[in-house]
Amino acid sequence: MGKAVSAEGGNRSDWDSDQDVVAEPDFKPLTREQAQALRGQLPPLLSPWRIVGVQAAMGLAVTLVWWAASSRAGVAGSALYGAAATVVPGALMARGMTRGLSGSSPGTAVLGFMLWEFVKIFVAVVMLVAAPRVVPDLSWPALLVTMVVCMKASWLALLWQRRSKKSA
Repeated sequence: MGKAVSAEGGNRSDWDSDQDVVAEPDFKPLTREQAQALRGQLPPLLSPWRIVGVQAAMGLAVTLVWWAASSRAGVAGSALYGAAATVVPGALMARGMTRGLSGSSPGTAVLGFMLWEFVKIFVAVVMLVAAPRVVPDLSWPALLVTMVVCMKASWLALLWQRRSKKSA
């Protein structure tokens, strides 16, 4: 690559040519009314507590189904423990993420998210390891199926939010 000579007499590389410079549009701050109108167009934020609540409700519903379908008390207990193994770590993370981080920098928020995600995973693994000692007559299929249903319940919460926004 050759060097081009600038009007000032100095050398510059081909990368600095004026053809590649794109003019950025001027930044114009929004007025208060424009900002409020923009906020009105955005969907409301989904609370992490609502997701935890939906997970708990789904866990109880699945536990009732396991209880009705099985004659063993251990199956219903296993299903309830599976719901708890999803809801309790999720509640810990929701508490950690909603506790006073609103004014923090983006880097601190990302670090906080990673920390609470690690805590959530750690607590869930500890609860799963402890399951054979905690739940008498443990049924792994009931526990795991209930956990999966609880984890997927967050999508249900998102669909409900979307549906309520359309009806409003």
